[in-house]
Amino acid sequence: MRSALTGFTSIYGSRPLHLLTMVAGFALLGYILATFEPATLWSGGTWWQTIAVWFAASVIAHDLLFFPLYALADRLLFLGVRRRESRIGSKVLARNHIRVPALGAGLTLLIFLPGIIEQGGPTYQAATGQTQQPFLGRWLLLAAAMFGVSAISYAVRLVGRRRRAATGPTEQTGNAGAAA
Repeated sequence: MRSALTGFTSIYGSRPLHLLTMVAGFALLGYILATFEPATLWSGGTWWQTIAVWFAASVIAHDLLFFPLYALADRLLFLGVRRRESRIGSKVLARNHIRVPALGAGLTLLIFLPGIIEQGGPTYQAATGQTQQPFLGRWLLLAAAMFGVSAISYAVRLVGRRRRAATGPTEQTGNAGAAA
């Protein structure tokens, strides 16, 4: 039994419960697509159905489209950063110094996208007396600031690492011997 489970896991890549969950999820999706009509799912009179449709569509779009794209981008980033770091012999990894501001920029873009693309401009102007034109520039400045702070943090870590490497192990051994 154990060898069958190990064989299944090595071929499929996960445990059988994962496969069962995926099959059940796709069966539910098939049922929904077969029984519901688009007019039933998208009803202007029932607000919660519209929210549920948008939520389901965003989950599907994320899992089928965006996740593979940013997983590929992260893999390419990892390969490029690893190649550069092995060439210069750095022990300070730059990967998270790129990931964190990219995640912050992506999330703020997602949150402020309606303002950036000026969706609902007349309503916004009627409510605030201002236009949505500065949204894109402000988001770009915020993203640039996040990447700038991350670059400064990386530079500080790199300089600190080089200084520790320059002091050498003799000073570190001397301190360890004095403490003992």
